[in-house]
Amino acid sequence: MFDFSGTLFRLEQNSSWLSDLTTPDGAPLDVEAQTELMRRMTAPTGQVVELSEEYQHAWENRDLDPALHRKIYLEVLRKSGVAHAHQAEALYNRLIDPAEWTPYPDTEAALKDTAAKGVKVGVLSNIAFDIRPAFAMRGYTDFVDEFLLSFEEGYIKPQPEVFRLLIDKLGVAPENTLMVGDSEEADGGAKALGCAFALVDPLPTAERPDGLLTALRTHGVL
Repeated sequence: MFDFSGTLFRLEQNSSWLSDLTTPDGAPLDVEAQTELMRRMTAPTGQVVELSEEYQHAWENRDLDPALHRKIYLEVLRKSGVAHAHQAEALYNRLIDPAEWTPYPDTEAALKDTAAKGVKVGVLSNIAFDIRPAFAMRGYTDFVDEFLLSFEEGYIKPQPEVFRLLIDKLGVAPENTLMVGDSEEADGGAKALGCAFALVDPLPTAERPDGLLTALRTHGVL
């Protein structure tokens, strides 16, 4: 089982998205501010800004409801210094566009080689939009047996139910299952069912050429 964001794919910082963003006083965002903005948009766990009670509910349920996901991330952008609503909307639309996500250099090999060995492959993501097109447009779909997305199922990692659902769909035993992800807190929840867990670092794609293959080899999958 593979996580999506920070594991198989990453939303890379693209300067063209951020070049027109300005602070409330009209100054352009500096590189440090741009980097922090992208981190806040893709962090798998942990609250990234202080929120009112209304927005706290949206944050806690963002990966279960696309409307709440949009609501909270537009608020996160506002609180992170994106002054204009149209700028926040444009950046949010990049976030939920599967074409904007970049696969890690070894994503194709990790999926393809695992599937070629007859091992069932599942993708399990806390997310509020459909990531299947990101796989389809790169020819990866044939290597994945099941996709399980939180907003479609009503559960989020690390709830054991979401891991159990995917394990059952794949028809494998937990003790014969490896979960690969970038969050000990979220993805590591699979260990409660008896699954093995491999942690990968959600580095920029150019800085992590073989993290997936290394994890699979370490656990005897490849």
